Amino acid sequence: MPFGNYSLETGKALPMGAEPDSEGVNFSLFSRHASSVSIVFFEHEGAGSPRVELKLDRRKNKTGDIWHCFVPGLREGTLYLYLVDGPYQPEKGLRFNCHKSLLDPYAKALTDLGGWDLGPCVSYNREDPAGDLSFSYEDDLHTMPRCIVVNDSFDWQGDLPLNYPLRFSVLYETHVRGLTKNENSGVNHPGTFKGVIEKIPFFKELGVTSLEFLPIQEFNEKEGMRRDPRTGQLLPNYWGYSTVAFFAPKGSYAAEKSPGGQVREFKEMVRELHKAGLEVILDIVFNHTAEGNEWGPTFSFRGLDNSIYYVLNKNKRYYQNYSGCGNTVNCNHPVVRSFIMDCLHYWVVEMHVDGFRFDLASILGRDQQGNIMENPPMLEKIAEDPVLSSTKIIAEAWDAGGAYQVGWFPGGRWAEWNDRFRDDIRRYWRGDPQLTRSLATRLSGSSDLYLRDGRKPFHSINFITSHDGFTLKDLVSYNYKHNENNGEDNRDGGDNSNSYNYGFEGSTRDPVLETIRQRQLKNFFATMMISLGTPMILGGDEMARTQQGNNNAYCQDNEISWYDWSLLEQNQGLFHFVKEMIAFRLRHPGFMRPEFYTGHDGNYNAIPDISWYDEKGDSPNWDKLGYCIAMRIDGSKAEISADRDDNDFFIMFNAGSDPAVFKVSGPEQGRIWVRAIDTSLVSPEDILPPGEEKNLPQQTRYVVRARSMAVLLSKETG
Repeated sequence: MPFGNYSLETGKALPMGAEPDSEGVNFSLFSRHASSVSIVFFEHEGAGSPRVELKLDRRKNKTGDIWHCFVPGLREGTLYLYLVDGPYQPEKGLRFNCHKSLLDPYAKALTDLGGWDLGPCVSYNREDPAGDLSFSYEDDLHTMPRCIVVNDSFDWQGDLPLNYPLRFSVLYETHVRGLTKNENSGVNHPGTFKGVIEKIPFFKELGVTSLEFLPIQEFNEKEGMRRDPRTGQLLPNYWGYSTVAFFAPKGSYAAEKSPGGQVREFKEMVRELHKAGLEVILDIVFNHTAEGNEWGPTFSFRGLDNSIYYVLNKNKRYYQNYSGCGNTVNCNHPVVRSFIMDCLHYWVVEMHVDGFRFDLASILGRDQQGNIMENPPMLEKIAEDPVLSSTKIIAEAWDAGGAYQVGWFPGGRWAEWNDRFRDDIRRYWRGDPQLTRSLATRLSGSSDLYLRDGRKPFHSINFITSHDGFTLKDLVSYNYKHNENNGEDNRDGGDNSNSYNYGFEGSTRDPVLETIRQRQLKNFFATMMISLGTPMILGGDEMARTQQGNNNAYCQDNEISWYDWSLLEQNQGLFHFVKEMIAFRLRHPGFMRPEFYTGHDGNYNAIPDISWYDEKGDSPNWDKLGYCIAMRIDGSKAEISADRDDNDFFIMFNAGSDPAVFKVSGPEQGRIWVRAIDTSLVSPEDILPPGEEKNLPQQTRYVVRARSMAVLLSKETG
């Protein structure tokens, strides 16, 4: 059909967004307070593209608050935007501007955002002293990316989400671009979804079960205003926590550049990861959008119905900012709840993802005035939704407005990033006093946080490091953050990292210092893998990736953030330890039990499921313990399978600077203790494969060297 030779029919209100069929495309858009809506089609994505505007008839093309139309002859690949008119009354929360083109919130793909200039997108006159109360007549159609009509048909080859139970999962947090962007990554498609596919053999060797990707929904890398103090260049938005289009995979992460190619390539990545037994979990950012505060651009929600999509102040000119990013999505407005559920359903049903990590998830529990709710309908809806019943839902259980809900997150079955685990384990291994009791609590699944509301140990996502903060290598190499390259005079990023450099700030060739640091890296990994809960590794930690002390690398799209794959060879001993430690966990159901330890055997006799000892073999005096503690786990109480008992374990921890001689409690009759893990030993003796564990010279004592831990397991004699 020749471009522009379009007719406009009534269409239907549902489904939302742009839905193609064999006859054309149906378009559907929500706006309660708009006075008129037009849809604009473009011949190509260039700034000078011919375009045609079709105005919807509010009598024929509107059902309730939904504007809709059907355009015969259109097909997938069609480019479009909206123009929406209505009252411009910022003091009443209304910011319509018919001169500002708007993205469809349900758009499944966008054209290239790489050169997007946000300047013309502001709805006010930047030269007017009235500021955001003024009105801009500047047309921005030539600067905006376009929405792309996408056909969701795809050859999934029988694929379905894997949906592993959390307790059998080991998560790996990574950035799609940073994973393979370095020239030494060895892939043909660096920085892309295809690049992830090329790294499948690496993930299989490492042994993780699930990849948790930093945001892959469309965001504008060039929205930042800060400059690199070294080069003067604008710093990009690298992490992507500033969503532009929630249904759309990021185009720049796709090697395929045809219209909608990013959708097909994302699906290919998911399909191939699933074939390899690897789950896909998305970090998703419903707490705010890239439109920012009253000074920000208007490119979607603000121009569609500002007062519905955002939580506004009592003076509706201003935005409540519980996200720390300028605005807060009005998550518990019924319209917004429906939008969020539609989005989650799309990623699960059409894109086959296995789960979500919700950034600043406490915002999803705030009401339309911004108050924390006791029983938030949004969180309950996600938890109880039948489509999502097998989907992982993981909360970052706090926000930037003061809400902190770790252990108290409402909604039933939510898992949580457990920052209490992170901080307590960091501080224990750093050698802080009086942390042994906290260590024991975290090893046991954080029952102080999750037992009281009926949740299970696996609802605790146990991590030491994440994208936000130091890498594990930097955690043992720096006392202080070094964020000077971020252009904020080192003011950004957290100041309390619970890190320790062991005598020298930064990298070193001192063999003594490097031995201590390597040992601590192994201690952190081993502690995670033998703790009840669901472990999460920060990608690159398994090869000692460093960010040179930057603990807030949100704007570093360069070697600071990219994986240096040469480290895999340089630190092959660490990599060997990590992959064997993951395999050790997944081999032993005793570390993946679905219930908390009870401290007894169920009948209050014989051997309890867990026992605690000081280094002398006595019951610990928790108030007077130093740096040493031992735990004995009865593998027959694992409750994973009625026909499979696990080994028993005796695990010893010593965070002190001197070696400690532990008295080892006797194994069951007919069995002996063997050494499986000792983090003080060099590779490959630090972790031994099954069947090759070493018999102890003495069954009643074991020397645990300074800053190390050891794991003994029982096996039958003879």
